Amino acid sequence: MMTTRQIERLWDARGFDRMFKDLTAARPEASMRLEFECGRATPAAAMGLIRLNELNQSHVPLYSQLLRSLLAAQESDGGWGDVMTTALCLRALLLDQGDGPAIERGLRYLVNLQKSEGNWPKVPIRRMPGDAYVSAFVLFQLGDCQPFREAVRLDDAANWFRAHEADLDAESRRLWDRAAIKCRLPQVRIPTPSRQLALWS
Repeated sequence: MMTTRQIERLWDARGFDRMFKDLTAARPEASMRLEFECGRATPAAAMGLIRLNELNQSHVPLYSQLLRSLLAAQESDGGWGDVMTTALCLRALLLDQGDGPAIERGLRYLVNLQKSEGNWPKVPIRRMPGDAYVSAFVLFQLGDCQPFREAVRLDDAANWFRAHEADLDAESRRLWDRAAIKCRLPQVRIPTPSRQLALWS
């Protein structure tokens, strides 16, 4: 896991792709797809805030710098460019019981994009088809945050995954399994022993 000094060095050098990759390397949500879709300054700042919070380093000047960068990047629609980046930014802002207008606007963005079936699209246009990986990522990042749970239709999202579980690709299934645990959602079926091992790897 990265240290404060390593994060600061990459941030100052504008090595956002490397910073994001290194910060997510050992995490359950790590994947090639995530790196491809989120390797920019804003997701790197969000992951930096999350890591600094884990290190109990929210008092360092870098924390304030990353926070200002994150807030400045919020777009007029309340999101941060796409659904996954918005979920990551909201997670960073909700640390330590965070609140405020930026969070309210970000939550509204996700509520407005949630499809009637309960999932979220990859492209931030509600009429686009839902995407299992994006939806699992949103639930994994925010499923244990009370403001998110109160804002979105969590049961609809869980029911969508349960109904489509057999059709999920391996990455989406792995992330959904972890999201369901984080969201404290009951599993419909008992995993096979090999599947149980995959949940904890």
